Amino acid sequence: MENNHASRRKFVLSGAGLAFAGLVSAQDTKPTLTAAQVIDRIKANIGIPWREQTVDGIIAGDPETVVKGIATTMMATLDVIERAAAAGRNLVITHEPTFYSHQDTIDQLKDDATYRFKLDFIRRNNMVSFHFHDHWHGHRPDGIAVGMARELGWEKNADAQNPRLFTFPATPLARFAKEIQARLKIQTMRVVGDPALPVQRAIASWGYVSQFPGIPLLARPDIDVLIVGETREWEVVEYAADMVAAGKKKALILLGHVVSEQAGMKYCAEWLKPLIPEVPVEFIPAAEPFWRPENSAG
Repeated sequence: MENNHASRRKFVLSGAGLAFAGLVSAQDTKPTLTAAQVIDRIKANIGIPWREQTVDGIIAGDPETVVKGIATTMMATLDVIERAAAAGRNLVITHEPTFYSHQDTIDQLKDDATYRFKLDFIRRNNMVSFHFHDHWHGHRPDGIAVGMARELGWEKNADAQNPRLFTFPATPLARFAKEIQARLKIQTMRVVGDPALPVQRAIASWGYVSQFPGIPLLARPDIDVLIVGETREWEVVEYAADMVAAGKKKALILLGHVVSEQAGMKYCAEWLKPLIPEVPVEFIPAAEPFWRPENSAG
């Protein structure tokens, strides 16, 4: 009897040991998600075919890096990357470049000390930077336009066919601009036009706008003000100033590039969360790069 009891006890203990070993093994081999797999999900859900010619793609880091957390941002500045690393977000999804040109071209920067410092930080911290520009704009509706309209509280003012076209009750330009500045917390907004101009119809070109389509947008007879992130001062800015000098009832508002698309990447984090439930996803804002001397503590 004792021998049989001992045998049964050994069998039970042996089974328990195997079950525990299986549990440990399952924990040790829990599924992992790589940067490449995250990007594949984005491609599968963006709603448009992925372009052959695009700036979108991994700019720095290994596609096979295991993702611990995701940060979306308007611009992957060193400050943003450092904050993402500190928060455990090792995949940074940035709307604008990581390395100082639209195409992230670094041929002339490969020996530059600032470029090397930033790249070395990304590598040391096992991070990945993914440029997500063309396809986020190509998403329907445009992800940047959606985020900006939401942040400004302009959803009800947006045209049903064009999310960058807005209609308002007549508002003096000075007050209209101040309301934008307050909502987006802008330090260095610039405005061309009569402060008393009644604004009823506005059109936005978030981010950078070139001479064309900037000039035709401002020249539209149904538009009072063109809102942009930035443009060359000898092109659209000069044209706007000449329109005003010629007696046209027009205005141009320059927000700054970062703040003019920032909320679109805040919305991007919301869009990503249900697609990537395995890891935390958060928006990390890029700081506005400019400041006004009267606002400094020095």
